[in-house]
Amino acid sequence: MMGVNGVYNPGLAQTAGTGKAMSGQDGNGRGASFGEILKARMDDSLNFSKHASRRLEERGIAVDSQLLGRLEHAVEEARRKGARDVAVIGSQGVFIVNVPNNVVVTTMTQEDMKDRVFTNIDSAVLM
Repeated sequence: MMGVNGVYNPGLAQTAGTGKAMSGQDGNGRGASFGEILKARMDDSLNFSKHASRRLEERGIAVDSQLLGRLEHAVEEARRKGARDVAVIGSQGVFIVNVPNNVVVTTMTQEDMKDRVFTNIDSAVLM
């Protein structure tokens, strides 16, 4: 499901169609609007840029809830260490993530990684 500003959020796709209503309260005890809840949900979970979403599809990389959870954990560990742009490397491939924005900017399979040079990253996490 396409999210805010054209950014794909697999977490939203998992909650969409579940029949669960999104509701909540803001910090002041009043009911939060749908937009506020949606923004909070988007901020909490990892998002995929249009480019990364296209690469996932082209390269046949399936992002299930287990992989998404591992990616989010790896990004959180990188965030704790002060990383800004990280390469998360796992058996499914490499995910280049902009940590401050919580957005996967591109991805590639293990096969695509041969003879590749990663630029504009400051950290790598093996998962």
